Amino acid sequence: MKKKYLLLLVAALGCTTCAASFAQATQADSSLLEAAQRRKEVLIKDLAALVNIDSGTDDAKGLTQVETLLAQRLKEVGASVEIVAAPPAAGKMVIGKLQGTGARNIMLIIHYDTVFGTGEAAKRPFTISGNKAFGPGIADAKGGALLIVYALDIARERGFKDYKTLTVLFNPDEEKSSLGSRDMISKLSSEQDYVLVFEPPEADVVTVATNGIAYVHLDVKGRASHAGSAPEAGRNAAVELSNQIIQLKDLGSAEKGTTVNWTVIKAGERVNIIPDKASATADMRMSDVSELQRVQADADKIVRNKLIADTEVSVKVENRRPPFSRNAGSDQLAATADSIYKELGKSITPVSMRYGTDAGFAYNPKTGKPVVLDGMGIVGDRIHSSDEWADLDSVVPRLYLTVRMMETMGKTK
Repeated sequence: MKKKYLLLLVAALGCTTCAASFAQATQADSSLLEAAQRRKEVLIKDLAALVNIDSGTDDAKGLTQVETLLAQRLKEVGASVEIVAAPPAAGKMVIGKLQGTGARNIMLIIHYDTVFGTGEAAKRPFTISGNKAFGPGIADAKGGALLIVYALDIARERGFKDYKTLTVLFNPDEEKSSLGSRDMISKLSSEQDYVLVFEPPEADVVTVATNGIAYVHLDVKGRASHAGSAPEAGRNAAVELSNQIIQLKDLGSAEKGTTVNWTVIKAGERVNIIPDKASATADMRMSDVSELQRVQADADKIVRNKLIADTEVSVKVENRRPPFSRNAGSDQLAATADSIYKELGKSITPVSMRYGTDAGFAYNPKTGKPVVLDGMGIVGDRIHSSDEWADLDSVVPRLYLTVRMMETMGKTK
């Protein structure tokens, strides 16, 4: 998950009856709660093992180790497992399928790659302090991956078969926009009635909408020359790049919730040479897909105004991940999640977030299908930082929630 820039909006539900079609209990299912409690300690042991394996998006060795462990866990709960290459990703997708006796198709998805480089796990291995566990990728999203397999184990123990197919997809490249797995996510999602995404929430929330992600690439071509003896013969690409960044700083739109922030800048190789090339990349977030075209058009007009004559300037908006749009179906699932949490004496708030996730590839806004709910993972915070943590007190309620959600979705007509 691209680092959560904190909670954006608390999404108020549009109606109080939107979950009326779901069966609701008034008190906790004691046998389910006990089953979740029994699995907490062993899940934590598995979490320690996973966190202590480096699995950055480009770490083929570590990704293979995690892939093997997750595939084995899926086989243990009776799933047929397929390992599928996901070029250009260094790792592979792990796809598990269970056949049931019901009518609904349900899919659970999360990634198992992290943003951290090789050696990070050895530098700061899994540790526990109070109710918090620490380590690279512990919440984002290794905790979510284990919630899935342990929830499936509980469901099997309970004899849950009220689904047509139950599919699990673990992908290895979400942290780099799921370039190798996005097509499979979209394909499998199109066959589903419901998709649950196990990104980590920061509190007792679920996610009903996320932003899309794009990159804005800015390139300047100038002319090299000796910086000391003939600077006037050059055309400084770095200076023109700076001019363009200042001009382009307001490409975002507060009204539409679009942000464009210049984050990577490159220019020059030697201090005594006027740079003939310079480039910058901006991080763009949007909830409205049409903003891609608007930003491109506005940028094309702006870059025509140059400070340094005889330089060439180009700008290109690259769509990386579509938004997961707010919709009635997701609101309904969020209401169902809240009703289930109330069985435990807790509550869940539906939220919209500024980060982007694979929910954007799972949900099709043209058809409104499948019904998608994100933020089902282990509660955690400080994602993508050296002190990322997971709340171990959230393990039992999140296992309970996942199993009850599957059982409730399976009963829908």
